[in-house]
Amino acid sequence: MSTTIDYYELLECERTADDATIKSRYRKLAMQYHPDRNAGCKDSEAKFKAISEAYDCLKDPQKRAAYDRYGHAAFQQGMGGGGGGGAQDFGAFSDIFESVFGEFMGGGRGGGGRQAPRRGADLRYDMEITLEEAFHGKQTEITVDVSAACDTCDGSGAKAGTSAKTCQQCGGHGKVRAQQGFFVVERTCPVCQGAGQIIADPCPDCRGDGRVEKTKTLSVNVPAGVDEGTRIRLSGEGEAGARGAPAGDLYIFLHVKRHAIFEREGTTLFARAPISFTTAALGGSLSIPGLDGRTHDIKIPAGIQSGKQLRQRGAGMPVLQGRGTGDLVIQIEVETPTRLSTRQRELLELFRETETGDECPESQGFFAKLKSVFAGE
Repeated sequence: MSTTIDYYELLECERTADDATIKSRYRKLAMQYHPDRNAGCKDSEAKFKAISEAYDCLKDPQKRAAYDRYGHAAFQQGMGGGGGGGAQDFGAFSDIFESVFGEFMGGGRGGGGRQAPRRGADLRYDMEITLEEAFHGKQTEITVDVSAACDTCDGSGAKAGTSAKTCQQCGGHGKVRAQQGFFVVERTCPVCQGAGQIIADPCPDCRGDGRVEKTKTLSVNVPAGVDEGTRIRLSGEGEAGARGAPAGDLYIFLHVKRHAIFEREGTTLFARAPISFTTAALGGSLSIPGLDGRTHDIKIPAGIQSGKQLRQRGAGMPVLQGRGTGDLVIQIEVETPTRLSTRQRELLELFRETETGDECPESQGFFAKLKSVFAGE
């Protein structure tokens, strides 16, 4: 019996049948035409082989997809079809496979050609700066050890006067393909290691890699307003690519040292300022030197409490790559005196004798609430 009969017809099911239906139909037919139940019947034996072949194809999602699109041609690898038997060999079959399962093969052959040179790796450099440097910005130099293009061969990897030759194993593609049953497997060429070229006479300095280790001094511009974790990219200053491939980038990660006075949140600077209880009661002013080099006079209103924040507009950090500056926020901490002279103690005793409770409304209110709560109990 010819196996070119439609597989769905052989299994007596629709083309839209699900896996369970196909499996059920196959089991039923396999039992009906099994050679053990039809001893000596050549037609039953041929039928059994045909339905087994059909089920073997349709039970596999990938094989079924290829069959639905191309029919039996999806599995013809140069067999039958009259003359020119070898014309439909691996190349034709792999083209069919790639058109159906191209996503598993990196998009199929597409434009073909040699594999693109692999770009060099990106590198990281950690730089620590002060808050003052983050405020003003700075121009500095750094020294890094990197793989750079070999000067002797200009990064080609070949000895002077020679050049790389196209790899005969992969034809310059950098990859080779092999058929494993129904599947076509693509691998990196083992001869040229994916480069697509062979260097018969390598450069003595870089030994054919096109790269050598070098120490480079680079100029770095740190702009005003940078913050912790700000990243500066130096294009093309990373690791050089092998055999003339483009270099990667160097990324500089900034880390800002902890400041003795100021803390930072975005463009806002914070500072804690302790003041005497007399200044808190009577009012006064503070002089705070800013990172901008100016002295900022902060007016303290009479009766200020601990934790109160006073804001000085425009005295904070500059906006990175923008206009304007943030604010300076001073948090007041009222300090209770611990070392009193005899005269100071006498004066405070006199003050306490004149207290009526109205001087500290929050304290008076608290104790009034406390009294009412327990009185209610």
